[in-house]
Amino acid sequence: MSFIKKPRINHPGLDTNAVGLTIQDYEGAMSTLCAGCGHDSVSSAIVQAYYELAIEPHRVAKLSGIGCSSKTPTYFLRPAHGFNSVHGRMPSIATGASAANRDLHYIGISGDGDSLSIGLGQFCHAIRRNVNMFYVIENNGVYGLTKGQFSASADVGSSARKGGGTNEISPIDPVLTAINFGCSFVARGFSGDKTTLMPLIKAAILHRGFALLDVISPCVTFNDHEGSTKSYLHTREFEQTAVYADFVPIRDEITASVDTHVTAVTLHDGSQIHLRTVDPDYDPFDRDSVVSYIREHQNKGQIVTGLLFVDETAPDMLTLSGTTQTPLVDLSFDTLNPGATALKTLQKQWR
Repeated sequence: MSFIKKPRINHPGLDTNAVGLTIQDYEGAMSTLCAGCGHDSVSSAIVQAYYELAIEPHRVAKLSGIGCSSKTPTYFLRPAHGFNSVHGRMPSIATGASAANRDLHYIGISGDGDSLSIGLGQFCHAIRRNVNMFYVIENNGVYGLTKGQFSASADVGSSARKGGGTNEISPIDPVLTAINFGCSFVARGFSGDKTTLMPLIKAAILHRGFALLDVISPCVTFNDHEGSTKSYLHTREFEQTAVYADFVPIRDEITASVDTHVTAVTLHDGSQIHLRTVDPDYDPFDRDSVVSYIREHQNKGQIVTGLLFVDETAPDMLTLSGTTQTPLVDLSFDTLNPGATALKTLQKQWR
């Protein structure tokens, strides 16, 4: 299937967005993933989100590592920049790219194996630096490319479809890990629920800083069976949404409903996300209470979803490092390399 080119049909009746592009301009190649894979639903939601936000594809850089998840950037935003890194090293590439060109929108696509095993250190340090990027973990609890071995996110008690056995090793929760390392935007969604997923993706794209979206994305070949805690059936049964997010673009009229549990958060471009908490005691701005809430529901076997934590006041990596507003790629060579005399002057400041 990988050699079959996706047909492009230019229908004259297709709607266009604010920059004059149709949704086809945001699509990619034909997917070669297994039919029914949750990752394809995530790709579809990403296409829809960038189209509705009217972000031109050439202003986006797609980054990935290794795994089924890391194949998916091929399936959306064909005209965007792209870099497929080695296993677990995508966050370092994103850090360097963001430092060099602050004007691009960065989206990193990873999996639970890529981010939580070999790439865990890179993942944590990208969060610490608050790299300005949208980071997606397509979380299915297994290594799909190598026949379904348990990954680091597999829950205790999960059973394998092939090879037998039950996982007895405690999982790494990407959401709790991100919150503990100071992540300024943490959300969890389900690939089978596009309605809830869409506003989370839009808000994450426009958030300034590191925005993590952990998506439970079932592997239909190796981990969608009875005994799996990452299956479609299990997630639908035990999903517990803590905060519903409604995304309100800056160009749209903002109408307020009388609801004491709705909080408006203004993003850096002026658009807003309206957070509607299910539990009146839930506070998406308090790290400690969010961690306690997630752990409480984990002990009940529930999967907490929604926009779980947000902090729009945290400075991103470029602000912390004091880089110029002009992207480094646009500066002249003489500005970037002023010579030995300027270097000696700089070194004197640290002696």
